[in-house]
Amino acid sequence: MKTNEINRKAQAIRRDIVSMISSAQGGHLGCSLSEADILAVLFFHTLRFSPENREDAGRDRFVLSKGHASEGLYAALAERGFFPLSFLDRYLEKDSPLTIHPTNHVPGIEVCTGALGHGFSIAAGMALAAKLNGALYRVFVLTGDGELDEGSNWEAAMAAAHFKLGNLTLIVDNNGLQLGDSVSNTMEIAPLDKKFEAFGFDVHKVDGHDAAALAALFDSLDYKGGKPHAVIASTVKGKGVSFAEGRLEWHHSIPNEEQRILALKELSI
Repeated sequence: MKTNEINRKAQAIRRDIVSMISSAQGGHLGCSLSEADILAVLFFHTLRFSPENREDAGRDRFVLSKGHASEGLYAALAERGFFPLSFLDRYLEKDSPLTIHPTNHVPGIEVCTGALGHGFSIAAGMALAAKLNGALYRVFVLTGDGELDEGSNWEAAMAAAHFKLGNLTLIVDNNGLQLGDSVSNTMEIAPLDKKFEAFGFDVHKVDGHDAAALAALFDSLDYKGGKPHAVIASTVKGKGVSFAEGRLEWHHSIPNEEQRILALKELSI
């Protein structure tokens, strides 16, 4: 897709997120909005993964480690055609597979996530399996910056570098806020670029809302090399919705009707 088309998809994903959370009266708005551009680039440009090949052993894999931002992933999958957009209306309904955290009962989702710190390790295992089996698929995993408080991520980073998993790309949604405070006040993780470099990663910093820059970066990575990749994507929590942008309380606040109308107006395509 061309950049302007990817941007339209990102806006559509954001509109879906707002509608889902408003209707269900549950979910995580801010962190789902911040990941929308990254997901749009991955699902509409980068990933060799589509509804047509989702059972193919050679498909690329995507893991949403920050599973509480499930609404963004559900919306991206629906927009990509893994299931009808109307299915999003069942978010959080009784017996619906569209639960607050992603499960692999939903077409296009590889693994259940949401217990923070697990997705990176799972993705590293997938990438190692590909290398051991001589498979050519790539693995992309999206974490939150606050999620990197979890020590298991750094064990995964050591393993990824040790096994020279060039087919693995870690993307950090680096919006600076987590559940109860800023990331820096909760557990300082900066400088992320230097830390991942020290762990043996090929490290890149990028504007996480610049579709052209994201697409070009993912295109440029050496997936057959000996270094795993870390993409530190600077983002804004609540991106696209004026009253939520950069606001800690919108980690999981629910829009009222007036706010829902305003948000959808601001996200008009």
